[in-house]
Formats: sequence, C-alpha cells, structure tokens
Amino acid sequence: MKMNLIREKTDAELAMMLADLRRESFTLRLQGRTGQLQNTARPKNVRVIIARILTEQAKRAAKA
Repeated sequence: MKMNLIREKTDAELAMMLADLRRESFTLRLQGRTGQLQNTARPKNVRVIIARILTEQAKRAAKA
C-alpha cells in the first residue's frame, strides 16, 4: 500500500488496518515456521505496510 493511500485514511481506519496487519503478520510467521507459507515475500510486505502506518500515526500525533 502506498503512502498516499494511507494518508487518506482516518485515524480509526488506520488503527483497524494496523490491528489486522499485525494479526496477519502473526499468522504468516506461524505458516513460515510450519512450512505452509506460499508467498514468501508477503511477510516483508506486511512489515513495510505496518511501518508506513506507524510513521503516519506518529506524524499525526506530532502535529496535534
């Protein structure tokens, strides 16, 4: 997900997305450990999106 799409989201939407992505990250870690992971690039993509969301939340908190 690109930063411009993240910037368009509200605070509540970002928090909900963050929770969903953290849950997905946990699931992907488990799949990786058990050998069931199909898309090996997905865990990195999820981490990058999480970092982007956290960055945007920190920017908004600094502005307020």
